[in-house]
Amino acid sequence: MKILLLGSGGREHAMAWKMSQSKKLTQLFIAPGNAGTAQVGENVNINPNDFEAVKTFVLASKIDMVVVGPEEPLVRGVYDYFLNDALLAHIPVIGPSKEGARLEGSKEYAKAFMQRHNIPTAGYLPVTSTNLEEGIAFLRKVKAPYVLKADGLAAGKGVLILNDLSEAETELKAMLDGKFGEASSTVVIEEFLDGIELSVFVLTDGVGHVVLPEAKDYKRIGEGDTGLNTGGMGAISPVPFADEAFMKKVYDRVVLPTINGLAKDNITYKGFVFIGLISIKNEPFVIEYNVRMGDPETEVVLPRIKNDLVDLFQAVAEGTLNTKTIEVDERSATTVMLVAGGYPGDYEKGKVITGLDQVKDKLVFHAGTVLKDGQVVTNGGRVIALTSYGKTKSEALKDSFDTAQKINFEGKYFRSDIGFDL
Repeated sequence: MKILLLGSGGREHAMAWKMSQSKKLTQLFIAPGNAGTAQVGENVNINPNDFEAVKTFVLASKIDMVVVGPEEPLVRGVYDYFLNDALLAHIPVIGPSKEGARLEGSKEYAKAFMQRHNIPTAGYLPVTSTNLEEGIAFLRKVKAPYVLKADGLAAGKGVLILNDLSEAETELKAMLDGKFGEASSTVVIEEFLDGIELSVFVLTDGVGHVVLPEAKDYKRIGEGDTGLNTGGMGAISPVPFADEAFMKKVYDRVVLPTINGLAKDNITYKGFVFIGLISIKNEPFVIEYNVRMGDPETEVVLPRIKNDLVDLFQAVAEGTLNTKTIEVDERSATTVMLVAGGYPGDYEKGKVITGLDQVKDKLVFHAGTVLKDGQVVTNGGRVIALTSYGKTKSEALKDSFDTAQKINFEGKYFRSDIGFDL
């Protein structure tokens, strides 16, 4: 089977690494990929959002399946683009329809979906310029801190959590005035939920589904969960507090109502559902949906799955996922992210990365790298994800941190406290 994987980050390198182990795979292409994906497949210089270019390549290369890594092509409707093109309709796309992708593309849509299907989540109010006064009244009614979310995709930067009411009112107006562009023309105000977060991942063909290992990621740039939010500084799996009893609550109250809700609403969904959860006194509440795997959670979840990933994707395409069972490696997996100096603010690219030859026996997933003049150089804020196994979380973390010391580039930074809060 010839597969095209869309994307270029650590998530896509982990997916490419996992798919490359399948006996069902004959050739793997990654568009556009990075220096790491080039080691397990063939990179092609195509923008995943340029559907015409994707179509041309798919037809010319006789691709049998397209797997979508990032959210933007899904929100833009790549699934529907294939389905509605006579030349492409026979090629399965692993990812939801444009309607299904609204679960991530619109916070308001997702909250209404949860409310409609009785899925536990925080109280909320969608606000536009037409009901600003109602929004301010809602802010004054709820307790601090105040949560403001841009309704649309804002590159992970559209969520503000503020402790001061007057600041929250000012920021609400600024968001509606275009602080995050079109993404914040609607702002969802949410009640703040105080607890501990984790991520749960489901793969579904629309009816059948399998639950993958859970993970917890670390978003803040600074030690002790301080500083600005990032795309993710590391992750661990399994999550110690997510015991069998808690995960049963998650399945009964969240996973099943979500999958059943998609069917009830006649939403075509063949791909991953990422459920961002928070545990409050051991009770699960949904913070958000994503319509793809998380990053860096993918880098700890996929290494713990023993199944053939291509086989699972084939079952999604054929609607036979209910015949599959996920086999999980019982070891802990931990990921530590190496990032560029200055990230998540301004940072420089093109820094030469050294030490990769010293860690060839380790799981090194490239996130923001590129090959230039025969050298691997930095090409993003998050540069490399280092994943390790261990009998315990501590053992795995020690290995990840040891590996982090061996790889170097100018401005390298990583958090040395990943997983220490659990």
